[in-house]
Amino acid sequence: MSSPFILASNSSRRRALLTGAGYEFEVIGPAVNEVAMAHLSLCELTIANATRKGLGVSHVHPHRIVLAADTLVALEGEIIGKPRDLNHAGVILRRLSGRTHDVCTGVCIVGPQKKISFAEISQVRFRRLNESDIANYFRVVNPIDKAGAYAAQAAGRSIIASIEGSFTNVIGLPMERTTEVLAQFGLRPVNVSRPQLPAELSQREPARVSRLGTKTKR
Repeated sequence: MSSPFILASNSSRRRALLTGAGYEFEVIGPAVNEVAMAHLSLCELTIANATRKGLGVSHVHPHRIVLAADTLVALEGEIIGKPRDLNHAGVILRRLSGRTHDVCTGVCIVGPQKKISFAEISQVRFRRLNESDIANYFRVVNPIDKAGAYAAQAAGRSIIASIEGSFTNVIGLPMERTTEVLAQFGLRPVNVSRPQLPAELSQREPARVSRLGTKTKR
């Protein structure tokens, strides 16, 4: 018997969020490359990439429900991708130091009868970081595969001062809105009576969250 839906993502963070929320699902990594299109806004680009991933898996499994996502970081409108190497990661964190940037996750959920896409933006303010702060952070976190060269759930409080919006969005999947949309496909948590953030993620939440509400852009 197949799982209720497919997660089209290789992200361990998204798997942890969905598992912690009590969902059963199968993981199938999408065989598509993310694209950068300058004419698209931050929300539009994340939705476009999430849709490419979701449809790529859906074409192979047309009778299944597929969830895909894409997360990008932007500073004053400029998209900051994953670092090329450790030196580039340091450059990125120096740019983000003491400033507020946007984290946007686009989500696409596609099934046999319908497709729903949305994007969520959270604002993340960094502490002022010196060279020692950055070096210490890189000792415990590998920044190479992470947009913006950091992970909110991994030693996040050492570099993040506050988050406005969805915390799980910054991790890689806005669970508040995702749960609502999955319910529209008839998918609900099955493994726990009260969904919760996985312990390995919640224990590393930043020291202060400005606002827990969400700002959803369709």
